[in-house]
Amino acid sequence: MQDAVRLLLLVDGAAEPLGDPPPPAAPDGAVGVLRTQVLLQKLDFWLRNPDYFANMLLDRFEEGGDVALLDHAERILTSEEPEVRRYPMLRYRFGAYEPLDSALSVLAGAGLVFRRREGTPGRTRQHNYYLTGLGRQVARDIVAQEPVLQYYVDRVALLVEVTAGRGGTELKDEQYLQQEYADTTYNTRIGAISSRVRGRLIAIRHAGAA
Repeated sequence: MQDAVRLLLLVDGAAEPLGDPPPPAAPDGAVGVLRTQVLLQKLDFWLRNPDYFANMLLDRFEEGGDVALLDHAERILTSEEPEVRRYPMLRYRFGAYEPLDSALSVLAGAGLVFRRREGTPGRTRQHNYYLTGLGRQVARDIVAQEPVLQYYVDRVALLVEVTAGRGGTELKDEQYLQQEYADTTYNTRIGAISSRVRGRLIAIRHAGAA
C-alpha cells in the first residue's frame, strides 16, 4: 500500500494532459498520462533516494546557476532525509528498477491509475500510465487526510520541474553517470552516496564564498 500511495502521488504530479482528442488507449475517465515505464522508474528512483536527487540538484545548479536549486539540495543534505527517506531500488538491466505490478494492481483495482501497452500484437513498445479523475481526487484526499504526504507532492513538483524536457532514456543515462550506481552488481540494491554529496555541497559553498 505504501508503494501504491507513492506511485499515485508520482503519477498525479508528473502526468501530462491527454490532449484533444485523447489517445485511443486512454481508459474512460482518464485525465492525464505518464508515458513510458523507463520514465516512471527513473522518477521513482530520485523520489526514493534523496541523496541522488540532491546530487542532481547540484548538477542543475552548476549548469544554470539557479541558487534556489542549491538551497533545495542543502536543505536535503543538512537534514536526516537521505537516511530517513531512503528506499533503495535494484540495479537491473536498464538501471534502477523495482517491480511495480502489485502497487499498480491496487491502483487499477480502485480505478485510480491504469497501465496500457503500446505496440503491436506480441511486441510491446512502451507502457503508459493513465491517471483518472478519481485518481486525482483520491490523491488530493489522501494528502488532506495525511498532511505528512505533502512531502511527496512537493518533491514530485520539484522533480518534474528539474527534469522537464528530458525523456526516460536521457534520465537513465544521467543516473548512470554516478559511479556507485553504475558499478552496482546486477539485481542488488543501489548504494547510498550521501557522504560524497554532502562533501560536494561543502566544496560548492566554500568555492562560492572564496
